[in-house]
This record gives sequence, structure tokens and C-alpha cells, in this order.
Amino acid sequence: MEKLKPKLFSVMKTYTKEQCMKDIVAGIIVAIIALPLSIALALASGVTPERGLYTAIVAGFVISFLGGSRVQIAGPTAAFATIVAGIVAKNGIDGLAVATLMAGVLLIVMGLCKFGKLLRFIPYTITTGFTLGIAVTIFIGQIKDFLGLTIETKPVETLEKLLACGENITTINVQALLIGTISLAILILWPKINNKIPGSLIAVVVASAIVKLGNLEVDTIGSLYEISSKAPQFHIPEVNLSTIRTLFPDALTIAVLAGVESLLSCVVADGMIGNTKHRSNMELVAQGAGNIFSSLFGGIPATGAIARTAANVKNGGRTPIAGMVHAVTLLLILVVLMPYAALIPMPTIAAILFMVAYNMSEWKQFAELLKVSPKSDILVLVATFVLTVAFDLVVAIEVGILMAAILFMKRMSDVSDVQSWKYIDEEELEEDLSDPGNIRLRRVPKHTLVYEINGPMFFGATDKFMKISLEDSRIRVIILRMRSVPAMDVNALHSLSTVIKACKKRHITVLLSHVQEQPLHMMQKAGFDKKIGEENFCENIDKALERAEFLLKVPMKQMT
Repeated sequence: MEKLKPKLFSVMKTYTKEQCMKDIVAGIIVAIIALPLSIALALASGVTPERGLYTAIVAGFVISFLGGSRVQIAGPTAAFATIVAGIVAKNGIDGLAVATLMAGVLLIVMGLCKFGKLLRFIPYTITTGFTLGIAVTIFIGQIKDFLGLTIETKPVETLEKLLACGENITTINVQALLIGTISLAILILWPKINNKIPGSLIAVVVASAIVKLGNLEVDTIGSLYEISSKAPQFHIPEVNLSTIRTLFPDALTIAVLAGVESLLSCVVADGMIGNTKHRSNMELVAQGAGNIFSSLFGGIPATGAIARTAANVKNGGRTPIAGMVHAVTLLLILVVLMPYAALIPMPTIAAILFMVAYNMSEWKQFAELLKVSPKSDILVLVATFVLTVAFDLVVAIEVGILMAAILFMKRMSDVSDVQSWKYIDEEELEEDLSDPGNIRLRRVPKHTLVYEINGPMFFGATDKFMKISLEDSRIRVIILRMRSVPAMDVNALHSLSTVIKACKKRHITVLLSHVQEQPLHMMQKAGFDKKIGEENFCENIDKALERAEFLLKVPMKQMT
């Protein structure tokens, strides 16, 4: 049983000074990487830049302190950008705080209820579809700033933004485009030159210097937003029943997305360090606590960030101390250096987000799935992608999961079946039995039918029982061989009960052969075993055939 205990408390038992130094260095490096990303993701989410740092500081510290992973780095991520922007546009900052708070509570409940292993059941087609959809949405949302377009209206929907960019393409600012292109070139080329210092930091410094020294007419963070260098302030948002009802779908989406992304990051991290395994349920609890504190201190939704976690591992981080150092370092940067963030050009922010969108898009996996997947999976994949771009993540996930569930039930229904045994006459049987190697044929008593039931029997497959024929008046025993039925639901049990009642009216005894654990437990719980008779449950088909032979010797009056 997985412990519901933070990894920090476990690793400190064997903590050394050498590892402490490695964690401190890794934490500082990750903080430098997280600085421009946190600001950029905050702006992409429709909030002021410092809120991205608040998230990385507060949620990052809490999640590292309570988390179920040794090396997880948490903070704002691109996955939340579109949904956060939508919530802010419709319900304001307080609405976002309430949704994040509710998501945190849901995550804690998931962790306490041991849902850590269940989140893996969200289909890969859905996560791939909405991931590419989010990437496209982020990309479209940054075209305006990258080109320096002048757009009077403030479109919220992705397609509206794309249309507005097209209508105002003549207002392109060449200087802004130049800064954006230089920034993008640095982001692409710098890692090939030096992979120790993040390219995003170099792009920010170079672009800010060019705009400032060249006195270029390019929008900067300071020209569009009021920046605060204050430490995160505690604030309880106003919560009422109406707000909870309105924001619950968004909160549920944030919770599921945070859970999936954080656990995926943990799995990647486990593979990188190789000698540990994360505690998924504890990680969900930590993610919940981190999001609650983030909402109370002015932050936005947070989750495990795969890229920052990987950077932590590569730079020697091996315990949650690194994540906590990363949060403290960002706090110091916020208080001391935040005013300088006003100099960062908006095209540079757009270029950073272009790279974020590209790196997270998983377009190669998307293209591969289109090539190799069945048509039903392709339908779910494309629908989730299109709905994410055309509507929002909430609609995409809801419809995607619904479609995947329906298609899954269709597949299970297709593989579930009830087939009658094929019977051969006595002469053919004697010939086959003369071959010692033939062990598949069994002698079935007269007036007996045997049906092989295959696959899970659930509400989508209950019609399969209609294949059991009761038309022959000479039939006295029906054997249902259930060795290939791993699971059964109450709908299937009800249909089976209907068949049993019909058999009793015709004085037909039903025998059940090789009933597996789950169906047997359900039958016993419902008292079905008493109705059919415990003696009519047989260990295997041979015992069932022997039982049928015995019953056929008993006069019908005595049987009834």
C-alpha cells in the first residue's frame, strides 16, 4: 500500500551536506529558468506578470514540501493558460481564485480517496488532442504581440483572436516584428551554444537592451501592465453558492488537468533518476494544497512542470529541498528585481510562448496517432483538438471523455458474446474420440444445451442473452459456461435473471459453469445463488455436464 507521506520526510533521514549543495545549485538554476516562463505564462493567462511568480513561489514551495516526488518542480504551466484566461474574462480575478481553491479541494479529495492510479485511465488520445489544442491556442494568442498589431477590440475566443489578427494585419509594427524575430532566433540557437544558461533569459536581456538603448516603439510589460514587487499577500476570495455552481466545471477541469500533468511529470522524473518511485496519492494531496495556497496568495492554478522538473534533475537536484530553494529564490527576485521586468518587450514574451507552445504541442505524437490509430480513436483525437481550439478545454475534455467512453463500451459490446456449442452426431463423436490427441470434444447429454459466454457482460451487452434459445420443448437443462466473463454489472444480472425465470416456466434447469470471482460475488450479494440453487453452480464444464446427466435421470415432477 502506497504511503500517504511527503517524500521530504523520507529523504531527510539520509540527507547529506553534499546533496544539500547540489539541491541549492539546482534550485537557483531552475528559478532562473522559471522567471521568464512564469511571467510569460501569467500574461498568456490574462493576469498581471507578478501573479505568475506568486504561483511559482507559493505553490512551488508547498508542493515541494508536501509532494510525493523527490524532484518535482511546480508552478504555472501552459496547459492552464487558455482555461485561466477564459475564467478571468468571464468571472474576474476573484472568480479565478474561487475556481483554483475549489480545484485544490478536489485534488486533496482525489488523493485521500486514492485516485492517483485512476487518473491514468484518461485516454492518451484525449490528452494528446487537448495538448496540441492548447499549444495552437497559445500560439494564436501571441500573434498580436509578436507582430505588434493594433487591435481596438479585446477578443477572448481563440478564433476571434485569429480573425482580428487577420483583419488588422496592415497595422503590423516592423520594429516589434524585428525584436520578436531576434528573440525567437536566440531561443532556437542559444541552447546549441550554451545549455547551462536558459535561452529565455538571454532573449529577455538582449531584447530589453535593444529596445531600451535603441528607443524603439515597441510595447513592453511596463507600458501595458502595472507591475508590483510586493511579496504575495493573503486574500480570501468571496465564495457563495452561485459562484460555486458557475465555476465547478472549470474547477473540475483544473483539478483533472493538474492531476494528470503532475503525475505525468512524476513518471518522467522517476525515469530520469531511476532509483525511486513517486507517491501518486500524496502528490495529488500536495497539488491540492499548493493550489489552495496559490489562490489565497494571488496566484493562478499550478501543477508539476515537466521541463522545469527535468532541468532540476539534470542540474543535480535529488530532494524536495531543490524545489523549495527554487521558490525562495523567485521570492528574492520578485522583491529585488521585479521592477526591471517592466523593460521586457511584449514580442519577446510572445516568442517565449511560441517556443513553449511548440515544445508542449506533441505534434509528432499527434501525427503518428493519425497514421496508426483506429478510426474511432482518430475521431476522439481530432474532436478533442478542434473543440479545444474552437471552444475551450472544459468542453473538449467533457466531450472527449464522453466519446471515448461510448466508443469503449461499443468495443466491449462487440467482443462480448453468447454462443451455443456446436453439436455433432454419435458416429462423428466416436471417430473423434478415437484420436487420443483430441481433447476439445465433450459428450453433451441429450436434451441439454451448452452456451459459451465471452467477455464482460454489462448494460451495453445485455442483449446478447437473447441468443439463448428456449424454443425446443425437449430441452431440460441449459449450461452457461462463464469462464471467459471477467466482470458483470447489475444490468447483465437482471437480463440473466429474466432468462432464468423464462427457463423455470418451461421446467428447464440452468447450470452455471466456472463463474469467476466478480460475477459470483455480485450474484451472491443479490441472492441470485439462492434463486438458481447453490448446487447448480459448477466448478467447471465437466462437473456441469455430470450434473446435467444426473438431472436428466430425475423425473421432471420430482425436479419441479
